[in-house]
Amino acid sequence: MKTVAIHSTRVVTPTGVVETTLILADGKIQDVLPGRVEREGIPFESFGDNVIMPGVIDAHVHINEPGRTEWEGFESATKAAAAGGITTLIEMPLNASPVTTTAEALRVKLEAAKGKLHVNVGFYGGVIPTNIDDLDGLLSAGVFGIKAFLTHSGIDEFPNVTEADFRKALPILKKHDAKLLVHCELVVGSSLLVDGLPTNLPNNQQPSPNNRSYVEYLASRPARWETDAIALMIRLSEEFDVHVHIVHVSTAEALPLIRDAKKRGLRITAETCPHYLVFCAEEIPDGATEYKCAPPIRERANNELLWEALKDGTLDFVATDHSPAPPDTKEQQSGDFMKAWGGIAGLQFLLPAFWTGAKERGLSLLDVARLLCEHPAQFLGLKQKGSIAPGCDADLVIWDPEASFVVKVEDIQHRHKLTPYLGLRLKGVLEQVQVQGVVQYDNGDEVSRQQASILMSTPWLH
Repeated sequence: MKTVAIHSTRVVTPTGVVETTLILADGKIQDVLPGRVEREGIPFESFGDNVIMPGVIDAHVHINEPGRTEWEGFESATKAAAAGGITTLIEMPLNASPVTTTAEALRVKLEAAKGKLHVNVGFYGGVIPTNIDDLDGLLSAGVFGIKAFLTHSGIDEFPNVTEADFRKALPILKKHDAKLLVHCELVVGSSLLVDGLPTNLPNNQQPSPNNRSYVEYLASRPARWETDAIALMIRLSEEFDVHVHIVHVSTAEALPLIRDAKKRGLRITAETCPHYLVFCAEEIPDGATEYKCAPPIRERANNELLWEALKDGTLDFVATDHSPAPPDTKEQQSGDFMKAWGGIAGLQFLLPAFWTGAKERGLSLLDVARLLCEHPAQFLGLKQKGSIAPGCDADLVIWDPEASFVVKVEDIQHRHKLTPYLGLRLKGVLEQVQVQGVVQYDNGDEVSRQQASILMSTPWLH
């Protein structure tokens, strides 16, 4: 890569938002110079007062390839990521088939990803009751952590684990100093879900026959499921001294538990998602299954407390939990929340959706970079990403935070266009996205076919 210089009056650096010129070469930020600096022989481009920020890092994405590529796939997912300012994402072990529960399954997924990546991609492995003996090899193969479910995942190949399973798995994670990422819903009275319906629950918790009702769906997955599960994982984290990460926190009732665990010095981190911040249960129409996810989107008062938890550090960062599915799988015709696949398609809208809500609540561009770039990079151990500083990767997003746009079908890069963001006006218009100094997206256009990197936490699979 030849040496180039880019400039803006608003560059988000670790020390503030300042006028800066960045010198880029060989996929890296070579220098960060104050002010506007034009040097003879170095091509120079100024982006005026558009913001230059580290590329967004999405630490929670379901791409579904191989095996369920008709749901998404590496090509469409990473194209959507680039169009949304994401330069690095980490892919979950499901809903691909095979699920990533062995080193061999990881190799199959790596092969499927070749030649299809518009942004950097890394991978998590998974733990299920039958793969405890495979965890050592999977962790040695370079995954960024191990994902577990405490309730049915929706995919039969990826069953939930129990406390007894964790007690077998956690010593292996401890040996590797590996992170455990947990979907925290612990079903009261049963650990079984069939087609999204809890079974064997007390009569007063049985879902209503009105399956089109969002209120009834919300009631079917109460906050207690989440808080009970988080309490269990905090206890196990303390006992085994393992880093436990709580994915997609939706209920504010869990925040005191997480806050207390952190205060006690336990190795607990937690994320939430844009859909828990932007949408609220009171406004979700019956039958609108594009909003279905698990845990569910809760009430506005609850969600405002999630915003406060991002401000005070109880929640560490924001990730999409992008989990798309074909419209028929989402039961769009019937509007049946109980049968519909639970997952929000939102990969492309992480930055603008979060910024739209953040700006209304007084968060700054520095806060956005902290919660979407810096903290995810730190969580993943990606020391050369998430910040604008000499030696860091030239993963950059250039955008106009004052401009707004309406989400239209023709602009959505996901394989399927069904998303609750459709029709919303969001703040933050992307101008350009660079991945390791290569322009992948420029003012609405895909530019480069140069492939981005597969990231591994250990080197031997490169």
